[in-house]
Amino acid sequence: MNRAGMLLDTGPLIALLSKEDTGHKLAAELFSECLPPFRCCEAVVAEACFLMRKVHSAGPAEVIGLGRRGVYEISLSIEDHWTNIEALLKKYADRHPISLADACLIRCAEIYQEPRILTLDSDFGIYRWGRNKKFQINPRFSQ
Repeated sequence: MNRAGMLLDTGPLIALLSKEDTGHKLAAELFSECLPPFRCCEAVVAEACFLMRKVHSAGPAEVIGLGRRGVYEISLSIEDHWTNIEALLKKYADRHPISLADACLIRCAEIYQEPRILTLDSDFGIYRWGRNKKFQINPRFSQ
């Protein structure tokens, strides 16, 4: 069982809540192997709400409900990290397109010294946090 505090990307939230999603079974398995709360940011929650609205009208409320129940917590306020997030967006602008949510999660990794991330996105294999640290994507081990 993975300890609490793992970073949480948008994809697993969508896959967990949408039984029709091709990643639903994997997301349910990954969530079951991790202790909540996960760490994320408002950009991840906003992205998930937007995408879940396309799945069904109650989708955004389901995303927020997971937060209310303590599955995830908002661990970063963009307002406190403008400079760092702007630098990350610029760093990856030419090499690899990056979303605001991804930049915020990279910043969360730096703040909390947390390399573990629950994601269905291969981009985190490219992104680095700190000076050049790799993410542990969907770790299936206890630490």
